Amino acid sequence: MGAIMLATGVFYAQLVAGAPQAPVIGPLIPYVLAVVVFSIVAQVGLAIASPKEANAPADERERSAIDRAGNWSGVVLGFGVVSAIIMYIGGWTATMLVHAIVGALIVSTVAEYALQIYFFRRAV
Repeated sequence: MGAIMLATGVFYAQLVAGAPQAPVIGPLIPYVLAVVVFSIVAQVGLAIASPKEANAPADERERSAIDRAGNWSGVVLGFGVVSAIIMYIGGWTATMLVHAIVGALIVSTVAEYALQIYFFRRAV
């Protein structure tokens, strides 16, 4: 999922860079569709590859790592949103504000998956 979010985030950034003042819905629809389709394909593939683990609940160590990663990704999201608001106050358009907030959501999601991997490997 981290790789999917990273790849689709780059795709979204390219769409926005091509037409930064275009209506927000233009790049948002292909981005959301790509995330949904790739996520479904990945989840189905993983469920087929290891069906016993597909519905297994997270153990105590996994829950701890997931919780810590979620906490830190929330900090990343908050920083991104506050930065976008400051840029809006500084003269960005409302369209760019929305793109920046969507970008902050993407970055925080990628950070969450990266931090989960980090915490799993550290055995926190």
